[in-house]
Amino acid sequence: MAAPVNSVGKTSADRLQVNCTSFQKKTRSKLISIPGTRPSVQNGQLLVSTGVTSLDYLLGGGLAVGTVLLIEEDRFDSYSRMILKYFLAEGVVCRHELFVATAQDNPDEILQELPAPILDDVAVPKPVEQPRLTGEPQDSLDAMKIAWRYQNLPKVQSALASSSRFGHYYDVSKTMEVEIRQAAKCHRFYLPDHITPSSAAHRVESYSALLKSLQEVIHREGFDLATPMSKTRNILRVGLHSLGSALWGDDLCCHDKPRHSHALTTFLYGLRALLRSSLSVAVVTLPSHLIQDRALMGNITRLCDNAIALESFKGSERETNPLYKDYHGLLYVRQVPHLNCLARQLPDHKDLAFKLKRKQFTIERLHLPPDLSETVSRVSRGEPVVVASACGSSASGTKNLDF
Repeated sequence: MAAPVNSVGKTSADRLQVNCTSFQKKTRSKLISIPGTRPSVQNGQLLVSTGVTSLDYLLGGGLAVGTVLLIEEDRFDSYSRMILKYFLAEGVVCRHELFVATAQDNPDEILQELPAPILDDVAVPKPVEQPRLTGEPQDSLDAMKIAWRYQNLPKVQSALASSSRFGHYYDVSKTMEVEIRQAAKCHRFYLPDHITPSSAAHRVESYSALLKSLQEVIHREGFDLATPMSKTRNILRVGLHSLGSALWGDDLCCHDKPRHSHALTTFLYGLRALLRSSLSVAVVTLPSHLIQDRALMGNITRLCDNAIALESFKGSERETNPLYKDYHGLLYVRQVPHLNCLARQLPDHKDLAFKLKRKQFTIERLHLPPDLSETVSRVSRGEPVVVASACGSSASGTKNLDF
């Protein structure tokens, strides 16, 4: 074929310059491969499991790396503490590093209470390969390799060999074995070891010391995204227990108008900035039922990426209500991040409840009659409810119902 007219008489270098364009072939970016993580099917964001599979589903498949999950504690801090232990136990099984910060209990006490992983795989020794006889069918040989009562058992996998899976199940009636727990690298922050309660600026220094300690761990252990990719990367799971309480020197729970309300919000600003530039993910528990300033609580929620609230039935009228006999409390999803977008959206899941079985903590849809389910949803949103009288007509006025 003849060359184009405009290229006749030109050298090969000149033709190369003419044919060069600014367009480049689009290639798929290489995702970071870390055990215990998976990319989101919606946007490719790296996700980790919270340890509770039903909670992972509510959060869009898992907890995104670089984000903060806020858990508003129940009144006795029983179930919120349990979710925190699930989160840390999942990190141990996945070989992630941990950072645990507390002001009341020593971090070792929380680590000793981690639930034991449920192993659905049984170790079966691999049979010795036997020579095949001529004319003997293959099916009979396979049947002879293992005794008949072991044929239907699952294949071999050990406790930590299954860590490549995303999400595991745990038995809350048992604690994790010491050997498994000690195999994980854990960084501890116990407030009495860093700050003396008698100091004048205790409430400000406590959060500053916590943020400084976390920043040192991230930079020293190579979780910063600025670290070269020469070494194997890992995830840092951060568990911060009961921030905002008086044990941290904060007065949010002591006064209607706290004088140092900016201390916690300033810390959350710094925490989010630190996590955004590192392979870290945090779970923060907060006694929101003790904070009187609702506007301040709204600011705290907006400074976190994910936010859920737990309401336990223990000690309330709902504990003996037959409508809730199968559950131990209600769960409210306050906020779910809309990743890679400025807007946020709340999920459609409204009537959610949690229950603690003999071995497992689960979150389920609350099964109530349709009319009562809508009433509970309106009450949870703080909306007034019209009460119908016995004869079918509406009662005068409105009334907030408490089920």
